[in-house]
Amino acid sequence: MTEQDIWQLSATELTRLTRSGGLSAEAAVEAALGRMAAVNPDLNAVVEDLSTQARSRARALDKARERGVEPGPLHGVPVTIKINVDQAGHATSNGVVALKDLIAPADAPVVENLQKAGAVVIGRTNTPEFSFRADTDNPLHGRTHNPWGRHISAGGSSGGAGAAVMAGIGALAHGNDIGGSLRFPAAANGAVTVKPGLGRVPAWNPSQRAERGLLAQLMSVQGLITRTAEDLHLAMPSLIAPDPRDPFHVPMPWRGTDTQQPLKVAFTRNTHGYDLHPEVEAALLTARDALRDAGYIVEEVEPPNVFDAGRSGYRALMGEIHALMKADVDAAGSQTVRDIFAVYFQEFPPFTGDELLKVMAQRTHFARQWSLFMQDYPLVLSPFLPQPFFRPDRDTEGAAGVQEVLGCAVYSYAMNFLGLPAASVPARLAELPGGPQPINVQIAAQRWREDLAVDACKVIEDRVGRMCLPLWKRMQRAQ
Repeated sequence: MTEQDIWQLSATELTRLTRSGGLSAEAAVEAALGRMAAVNPDLNAVVEDLSTQARSRARALDKARERGVEPGPLHGVPVTIKINVDQAGHATSNGVVALKDLIAPADAPVVENLQKAGAVVIGRTNTPEFSFRADTDNPLHGRTHNPWGRHISAGGSSGGAGAAVMAGIGALAHGNDIGGSLRFPAAANGAVTVKPGLGRVPAWNPSQRAERGLLAQLMSVQGLITRTAEDLHLAMPSLIAPDPRDPFHVPMPWRGTDTQQPLKVAFTRNTHGYDLHPEVEAALLTARDALRDAGYIVEEVEPPNVFDAGRSGYRALMGEIHALMKADVDAAGSQTVRDIFAVYFQEFPPFTGDELLKVMAQRTHFARQWSLFMQDYPLVLSPFLPQPFFRPDRDTEGAAGVQEVLGCAVYSYAMNFLGLPAASVPARLAELPGGPQPINVQIAAQRWREDLAVDACKVIEDRVGRMCLPLWKRMQRAQ
């Protein structure tokens, strides 16, 4: 097996070999490092190269296996970690120049869980300043480019993660999501992800000096971006392992109890006043047909009002951000990010004072509506964005830019406010004037049922194919 064959393997394919002894962890890691050296200079997805320690860890894993130590479920799988999460001895810069020397004293739970499972961290990936844009650029590390071409943003805030994993730099990429930061990069790059529900993955940064705001705690989650749905089934059970440093973690198994079959899916094309692009509609119809053909009962029916839930939630988050984070953005952020935040506050007027308390209480009403609806429809298939993914720096172009990037993305941040799982999977490769572009759809799921959303992603992926394959052909032609 050549090095190129190895870096192209999914995590599931890779672990069949590394765990059985058919491939060493060192060979798996070396192939990923070779791919990183070949493509990362053009992409700038990985901004801290951990090749030396990755090689050392891979050799140690091989030696342990030779001694008879049982290999972990992710034995030798190369992974990347986003730079806003603590990894012992490395800067948790969050894309901010003023934080470039904030060295983590210990690993965050998500890093620890991945490494306990046998994964090998090969690098740390880029994020926008304060991890609060749907596009990835910052003064500390620069811009991350989309491997499909520079006509598309790489997404954000886990843009480095999405670009890296789709380009073949590691089989798994860690990211996180407070309003769409796993799903935006997945959609931009044609990757697969599931935003876990509230409490699923333990979270905490040992370097943090104060606890995060309550809404940030309720809306932000840790997760993975992958090239194939089956890798989420492989890796997420390790990611959700308990950690006492997160007192609100919910220690439930990855696979839920059997559900009544066939499963019902609510299907909606409603974009709440924003134009639905024909390519997005075509992707939705492909996903719908794939699920129907696989035996799901798919009905075109409106779920509870996602626009009210999403807008209320994001305005509440903006209220918390304005109170707790604006001073840091003003003091340490670039002029670009300060200008973007000014437009955020204009387009999502922050709830404050009594209004904020009331909308926080209203959150339970929205969640109850969805809980009741999902008794009948455990899955909801919807657009992620109503239009194909936007170009780089679109969010710097005033109110119109922010509306195209975030204003229309109510299916994204509504799920964070509700605390529900939501997956993103490519359902079409569109040929557009700027060039080819993947189109992802979103599948929301009942609370605690990320596994059902990933199952549905697998069905759609089986129909459409892995989006990395045409991407790699495109990248090869461009070399």
